[in-house]
Amino acid sequence: MSRLQVVSGKGGTGKTTVAAALALALATEGKRTLLVEVEGRQGIAQLFETEALPYEERKIAVAPGGGEVYALAIDPELALLDYLQMFYKLGGAGRALKKLGAIDFATTIAPGLRDVLLTGKACEAVRRKDKSGRFTYDYVVMDAPPTGRITRFLNVNDEVAGLAKIGPIHNQAQAVMRVLKSPETAVHLVTLLEEMPVQETADGIAELRAARLPVGRIIVNMVRPEVLDAADLELVRSVPRTAVAKSLSTAGLGGARRGGNAEKLVDPLVQQAGEYAERYELEHEQRAVLGELGLPVHELPLLAEGMDLAGLYELAAELRNQDLS
Repeated sequence: MSRLQVVSGKGGTGKTTVAAALALALATEGKRTLLVEVEGRQGIAQLFETEALPYEERKIAVAPGGGEVYALAIDPELALLDYLQMFYKLGGAGRALKKLGAIDFATTIAPGLRDVLLTGKACEAVRRKDKSGRFTYDYVVMDAPPTGRITRFLNVNDEVAGLAKIGPIHNQAQAVMRVLKSPETAVHLVTLLEEMPVQETADGIAELRAARLPVGRIIVNMVRPEVLDAADLELVRSVPRTAVAKSLSTAGLGGARRGGNAEKLVDPLVQQAGEYAERYELEHEQRAVLGELGLPVHELPLLAEGMDLAGLYELAAELRNQDLS
């Protein structure tokens, strides 16, 4: 499996939650995973019910089997200081630049530079090894920007490498793109079984493929349980309402006389069944659209109790039970 797992998705699909669950799922049997946040929202800290993440790699969870999940919230300014120290050995001069506001100025007037720093830091973690020559992390999972700008975000180093023909910036950009466009990387897209998220997912996949970035899987989040199947819904449409009322009365729900409680229940039940039938048809249509995209599709359930730390571990278990290899 690819060592850099990039997770994107339309806003509101739960991509941060899926990224966190994926990091937990991969950190099993003694594996070590780094979960990287690049948007400065501190969503990872909220999910793991911990304090705000600093610009350092911190252990935030232990997975089943003794694996560990570390997290990092990348600060573009501090990442630029790292970059300047790595390539230009500025030391105290770099800190002086930060105090003068030069670092913030640079990342503001050159927004592409910000993305270079964010992707570069994640790829550095992918390549990093300890003294024994073993990779520091078995997997790096990136909670990436939304689908609408994921391709430009990942492809910005290609643009920088083309602008800077020589020197450390060119070499760094090329090194990052070698990781991002290799089998070491997989870009997963999170969606819901709704028309707009599915369409954005299809568009995002097309853009990633056009940029020759490696598309991984489609993860359908918040899937509601199937209460009625197609046969049940056909039965609801065909059975007379009087028969439904009689069945309700037989079950002890209301009286048998006309106008009783049983008959009053029929209209709301039929209406609810009709609404469910519309949603059922829509979801099956969207599943068919996703199936035509030629990628593995995974589904994660909508948690009835809402999302908390226990729910996060539940979603991780769901992912482990599915073939992620």
